[in-house]
Amino acid sequence: MKAIRVHKFGGPEVLQLDDVPDPKPGPGQVVVRVRAAGVNPVDTYVRSGNYPMLPALPYVPGNDCAGVIETVGEAVTRVKKGNRVYVVRTTTPLCGGYAELAVCDASMVHPLPATVSFSQGAAVSVPYGTAYRGLHHKAHARPGETVLVHGASGGVGIAAVQLAVAHGMIVIGTAGTERGRKLVAEHGAHHVLDHTAPDYLQKIMELTGTRGADVILEMLANVNLQKDLDVVARFGRIVVIGNRGTIEINPRGTMGRDAAIIGLALWNASPEDMASIHAAIGAGLAGGTLRPVVGQELPLKEAARAHEAVLKPGAYGKIVLIP
Repeated sequence: MKAIRVHKFGGPEVLQLDDVPDPKPGPGQVVVRVRAAGVNPVDTYVRSGNYPMLPALPYVPGNDCAGVIETVGEAVTRVKKGNRVYVVRTTTPLCGGYAELAVCDASMVHPLPATVSFSQGAAVSVPYGTAYRGLHHKAHARPGETVLVHGASGGVGIAAVQLAVAHGMIVIGTAGTERGRKLVAEHGAHHVLDHTAPDYLQKIMELTGTRGADVILEMLANVNLQKDLDVVARFGRIVVIGNRGTIEINPRGTMGRDAAIIGLALWNASPEDMASIHAAIGAGLAGGTLRPVVGQELPLKEAARAHEAVLKPGAYGKIVLIP
C-alpha cells in the first residue's frame, strides 16, 4: 500500500510517500480501507519533533480517518467487513491514518452514518472529541452560559460552536476572515466577531453586559491568553486547546474573578471518557446536529502542502487527505 512516512523529524518536506506492506489485523483488531484522512495541527507538532510524546521512527502520521472495514481479526463482533466507520485512534504509529490502509482496535472505530461523507468522517475524531471534552469534561459548561470560541472557523472551533448551540449555550465565535465569520454564523453562533479588529474585546464585554464569557475555548493561547483573562467572567473557565509558543500573562486576572485556566490533551481522556464522548458524537452525527465542515481536500501525496496549510491564518473547516 501507499503511505506517508516520517523517517526523521523536521519540516513538512520530511513527509515521504512510501510503498509499505499491507497491515494485517491481530485479535480484536480491524483493517480500515482509508477513504479520507484528517490533518490536525498536532500532526505538525509531532512531525517537527516539538511534542512531549514522540513516536519511534519511521512512523505513519495521523489518527483521524474514515473508510470501510476491509478485514476483521479474531474475536471481532461489533463490526464487519464493509461497514462505514470513522476512526478514533490507529493501533500503532506504524499504521497511522495517512495511508491506504490502517489497523485499529475494534473499539476505536465507530459507525459513520450514510448521510456523512468520508471526508466529513475524517473531520470527526480529534476536532469533535477535543471540543466535547473541552466543553463538558473540562469546563463543565451549563445551558444558558456564554461561551467564547476564540478561533471558531477551524475544525475544532466549528465543532465547539455546534456542540455549544446544541447544549443551549449563548455562543460568541471569532474568526479572522469574512469567509470564516460567515461559516461560524451559518453553524449557529449567536454573535460573530473579527478577532483582528482592535475593539473586539470591548464588544465581547458589551455582548455579555460587562460580565464576560463563562467559558472560553482557546485555540491559540500564545496570542490570546492574556486577552482571555481580560474578558472571562467571574468563576469562568478558560480551556487551552491550542498553543504554539510562550506568552507572558498577569495571573492577577484569575484572582479577582476566581477564574481557572485549564489545559487539555485529548489523549489524556480515560477509556470511559472516550466512550462517553463518542456516544454523544455518534448521536449528534446521526441526528444531524453535528455537521463536520471540510475546507480542503488534497491527494495523499500532497501531505506536506496540507501540513503547511493547517497552520496558516484564516482557518476554514478541516483539511483532509484522499489516498
